[in-house]
Amino acid sequence: MLANRPQGSATVLLRGVAQPGLREWVAALPTIVLSLIAFGFAGALVAAIVLPALLSLIAAPRSSRPGAAAAQAGHDRTGRETAAAALDRALADCHASGRRTASIVVAIDGVEDLAARLGLTACDQIVRQTFDRLEGTLREDDVLARLDGGRFALALGPVRRADLETLIQIAGRLQDAVAQPCSVDAATIYATVSVGFCLQSRAPAPKGAAMLAAAEAAADDAVRNGPGGIRAYTVEIERNLAKSTALRDEVAAAIEAGQVTGYFQPQLSTDTGEVTGFEALARWVHPTRGVLSPAEFIPAIRAAGLSAELSKAMLFQALTALRSWDRLGVHVPSIGINFSKDELSDPKLTDKLKWELDRFEIVPNRLTVEILESVVTETDEDVVVRNVAALGKLGCSIDLDDFGTGHASIATIRRFAVDRIKIDRSFVTRVDCDDEQRRMLSAILSMAERLGIATLAEGVETIAEHAMLAQLGCDHVQGYVIARPMPFSDTTDWLARHRAKLSAAPRFDRKAI
Repeated sequence: MLANRPQGSATVLLRGVAQPGLREWVAALPTIVLSLIAFGFAGALVAAIVLPALLSLIAAPRSSRPGAAAAQAGHDRTGRETAAAALDRALADCHASGRRTASIVVAIDGVEDLAARLGLTACDQIVRQTFDRLEGTLREDDVLARLDGGRFALALGPVRRADLETLIQIAGRLQDAVAQPCSVDAATIYATVSVGFCLQSRAPAPKGAAMLAAAEAAADDAVRNGPGGIRAYTVEIERNLAKSTALRDEVAAAIEAGQVTGYFQPQLSTDTGEVTGFEALARWVHPTRGVLSPAEFIPAIRAAGLSAELSKAMLFQALTALRSWDRLGVHVPSIGINFSKDELSDPKLTDKLKWELDRFEIVPNRLTVEILESVVTETDEDVVVRNVAALGKLGCSIDLDDFGTGHASIATIRRFAVDRIKIDRSFVTRVDCDDEQRRMLSAILSMAERLGIATLAEGVETIAEHAMLAQLGCDHVQGYVIARPMPFSDTTDWLARHRAKLSAAPRFDRKAI
């Protein structure tokens, strides 16, 4: 990692920088001894007393040296105070010497997922190994402290140069130090880290605590843009953080008030043109900003830990819609609901879902559980596998959403008993006029047919795309060319218009093409 250090960069985060190494001390010892003996008995006495202690200090591991004592203090709950105090000392030194310092926060990416998947003990081993690897890159004046949640604070000892470019290079070296695999209980784990830092010149106040808080805010932004993100503190990051906090509070109240509601988008058969189902999609009907898309508020819901509450609300509204259609005499075969990894990790999910289906008197095969491809490829959690299998056994249909954007294998598809794959919009766009798109989509459809799995194309926006998908053998379509997501109150009128249009037009049967 250190061999590639560019010329002229600040000499930071290098073990023993600007200090004689062990080899140099050993080489100089004969000269030192002879010089002392030349002073007679007193010199010999000094040699006998001092040199063993000197050798002991030289040979000692870094953790026993003065600068590392503070670093090790970061393993306990005083880590934050340790880092802030070290930054205060560095700032005082910089004021007197004209040198510069910086605060750095390193965060292990997805540490909550690691804890859920591997257990707390194994996760702590990863955290400890990460600390040791970071500690092994430090100079004597650098102080490393362990924070909560798989995070570490680094107070950079005063250096001549600590500008934006230098800190970006340092952040990269810290990431390189962690990049090696971790061995945990005979398993190999690859961890990544995101890094946020605050330059002395950008600090909101000339205090260690303020610099540390600023680096934490930058680390939060890096994590949101990670994994492996690097962010420098700016005032804009602080503003965005304040907005995000306010949004979390507001969205929590919105769910409670019923402002986050279900919008419904129809799905059609390419053979018959009949409605085969609806997908329930979350929308925030904001009192002043209008209807907000999930991209605008779902991150705030996850950050606030309200994913379960949102899922509960959407399930209620989806089942309410099914029952209402039935009472109106409108035939809607099924409704799809998106389930995140958090919901799928709930050991009681299947029991809760079964209770709701019984309460609404709806048979399980009318509920389609949609799971993202990234969920089934990123996790081997027994709970997730168990829940998906149990939902399939209950009778629910399993849709693999956004297919093609992850790395789902045939084995993964079969392991989760997927009934249908939803082909991502990226494979659908311009399929009518792009030969490469058409070949890629044909390969996906051929694979699905051989596996006996139904297909649905998302994001169909033109009549030409719809026609080509039917011709290629895609079973179902969904997108703006059919209808935009709509509130429940609009669905009955849309269904009536669609039935009228369908009866007046020839059937769109791909077999006849």
